[in-house]
Amino acid sequence: MTTSHQPGDRRPHDHRPHDRRPDGHRPEGGRLDDGLPPVKPALDVQTWKEIAHLLANLPMSLFGFVYVMTVLFTGASLTITVVGLPLLALGLAGARLVGRFERGRARLLLGVRIDEPSPLPLRRAGGPVARMWLALKDPVAWRTVLYDFIRLPWGILTFSVVLPALFVLWPVLPYLARGLTNADRAMVRALLSPSDELERRIAELESDRGVVVDTAAADLRRIERDLHDGAQARLVNLAMGLGLAKEKLQEGQADDAVAAMVEEAHGEVKLALQELRDLARGIHPAVLTDRGLDAALSAVASRCTVPVKVTVDLASRPAQAIEGIAYFTVSELLQNISKHSGARSASVDVWRTDERLLIQVGDDGRGGARLDAGTGMRGLADRLDAVDGVFVVESPVGGPTTVTAELPWREREPERGAAARRGEG
Repeated sequence: MTTSHQPGDRRPHDHRPHDRRPDGHRPEGGRLDDGLPPVKPALDVQTWKEIAHLLANLPMSLFGFVYVMTVLFTGASLTITVVGLPLLALGLAGARLVGRFERGRARLLLGVRIDEPSPLPLRRAGGPVARMWLALKDPVAWRTVLYDFIRLPWGILTFSVVLPALFVLWPVLPYLARGLTNADRAMVRALLSPSDELERRIAELESDRGVVVDTAAADLRRIERDLHDGAQARLVNLAMGLGLAKEKLQEGQADDAVAAMVEEAHGEVKLALQELRDLARGIHPAVLTDRGLDAALSAVASRCTVPVKVTVDLASRPAQAIEGIAYFTVSELLQNISKHSGARSASVDVWRTDERLLIQVGDDGRGGARLDAGTGMRGLADRLDAVDGVFVVESPVGGPTTVTAELPWREREPERGAAARRGEG
């Protein structure tokens, strides 16, 4: 179904963030698509790269072993003191950097490409203690520590074999280098690859749980503040006004004064009711529950100071939680357009692609929108990330601005009341 508030349809189909990971990179797999060239008796470029890698194993393994023994073992031995755990966490963060260098060396010299692991979500972890605990249980860093710890004997072996072979085993050196570097490739893939899917999902869910709890607490504080400063204050004034009117009636005073007080109380009642309606709309609007996203977004667009064209192309309604997040995302973005964009027109497009719900909000304003610009977009990105969503902002200075949000599609469960009525029927 489609509801249009202004002409100028612009239905984007060329932007699909669901084809990308949340960090913007396409997954590349564990190795290069092209296989290594076959081994040749003559030393070619790939063979020299493999020889260089084998000779560099000794200094790199020495550095890694010394780093592990010095920094990490020192931090582990001092865990009974105050500085032990922070030192160990810093050592593990440094191990991640060593692992990145080793992956780069393997990529350059061995032709094997390992995806870089996702960075730790330290920003969303909370305070210093939570961040330290997240670093201490990082599986990527601990596997890098194991890699550095066991590499010293291997580095000594490869150096002591390849260096003499350069002079005395020249004809078989390419085959020897290929065999030794294949063992290196296996170790890199086994110990320096990113965490498996289960570990990654556990880490994401742990961090997202904190975001959800913080968001719920902030919403409760907002509702409490709005009730206290708005409707509650007006109801108090209403009670006081009606109390004064009652006293004047009991005292037999003039009807005109009592009528004025009642009229004033009636005005306070209407204002209180309006504030309660606005508060209920901010919690969950009735039109969204009764009629779905198309009608709810059309109502939001009608209150925007910029003409907005709304296009909702959904054959069915998503789950209530997903529908609510989609509604409040569009509502917040339209508020930003009203306050900050200086736009002449805007558009909202909602559609489903496979198992994802996509939302695109655009305007022809001045642009320059950023996640860290203090317009609430950072909170929207965190809220979508907590439900495996994606939030992409494209807003060059001078405009136009296009914000694309992606949510997982979940089918809507039948309401209990409706199911009960069907059962009774």
